[in-house]
Amino acid sequence: MSILPPRWRLPYVALLTVVGLLLSVSALQAYRLSGGRHAWEPFLWEFSSVYVVGALGLGVHALMGRLRGQAWPHQLTVHAVALPVFSGLHIAGMFGLRLFVYGLVGQPYHPDSLPTLLLYEGGKDAVTYISFCLIARGVWMAHAAAARAQELERARRELAEVRLARLADQVQPHFLFNTLNLISAVMYEDVPSADRLLCQLADLLRQTLAAQQRAEHTLREELALVQPFLALMQARFGPERLVVHLMADTAAQDCRLPALLLLAPVENAIKHDVARHRGRVTVSVAAERDGDRLRLRVSNHGGMPVPQTPPDPDGGLGLRNLRERLEARYGAAARVDFGPDAQGVTLCVELPCAC
Repeated sequence: MSILPPRWRLPYVALLTVVGLLLSVSALQAYRLSGGRHAWEPFLWEFSSVYVVGALGLGVHALMGRLRGQAWPHQLTVHAVALPVFSGLHIAGMFGLRLFVYGLVGQPYHPDSLPTLLLYEGGKDAVTYISFCLIARGVWMAHAAAARAQELERARRELAEVRLARLADQVQPHFLFNTLNLISAVMYEDVPSADRLLCQLADLLRQTLAAQQRAEHTLREELALVQPFLALMQARFGPERLVVHLMADTAAQDCRLPALLLLAPVENAIKHDVARHRGRVTVSVAAERDGDRLRLRVSNHGGMPVPQTPPDPDGGLGLRNLRERLEARYGAAARVDFGPDAQGVTLCVELPCAC
């Protein structure tokens, strides 16, 4: 941290000028009452003091910065030496400016005797020096707190990125294992169909691996992964068992979201709900944009459910993964709702829309 950053230099000079003007106007009244004849003299007296003190204040600020973290006895010793130096420089600089200006205008100037000056100015300088020390200490503490906050925020961002990478890595094996389990049910009944499904799965995996390298992409690209997966599942279960609907407006498709965000919820809807129904199951994926928000909806419904243990109310590993990914990336700005509705089970996701 520099003693006075460039953006604060002009405001600092302006502050000293305002203080000098206020003190000069106040001194002018007393000067006139005492019979003074040159109105510029109070301005010279006050501004010579204010500007020299202002310059010395920067030195005090730098000194406080160098003393940070050092032992109190050492700091007190340094201040005991610095205070008379501060006062001596103030007196020398102030009266040097005054004598110079009086010499330019050809007016005599007779300051008080040196002992009187040291006593009078020394007392005021002690108060000024202590005030500068307290202000400088506060500024340095605020700077240190801001630096710690920035470091903490940087660590949080790095932790969030690592967490996102870990969660994204979980999507691929989870999806892969469940899909292979579905294919294994066919391979002894219909070998050509199982072979075709494996080829489709290989193509899909190549696309998902490429998407995973980008961390995030548009909803349009995400749906380009969901569509072949749904086609793969329709080939597995047959169009008479699985009906799919994809609906997304153009504005929504331009929004960016974490890669492979929808694949796990769609896969869960098919894997669990087709197995829980004897008849046809309809899986719908809808997306719409509302201002700066993106709303996603994955729902499924079917008839003649097979009696069995109720589904996990949290949606299983896939949806727990989804919640953690959204929390890590968006925090409280994202919302996930999952549960039964009048027709089946619905997952609603709402997150900021960034294009």
